[in-house]
Amino acid sequence: MDVSKPEQGSLELTEDLIRVRAHQLYEERGCENDHDLDDWLQAEAEIIGKKPTAAGAEDKEGGSMAAVA
Repeated sequence: MDVSKPEQGSLELTEDLIRVRAHQLYEERGCENDHDLDDWLQAEAEIIGKKPTAAGAEDKEGGSMAAVA
């Protein structure tokens, strides 16, 4: 059994939770359109516990963006 991959049911449940939370964020904003990605990323961060980041950006303090001498 490969323990590194979550079970399919677990992934579906997590996605459902994110979807519900993203919709709550949409409603809290007064159903304002064009923020679906922002809502999804915020909901994902709340559910999974990761900070939303810009595509390709890494935490500079973590050293991943440090210049190589």
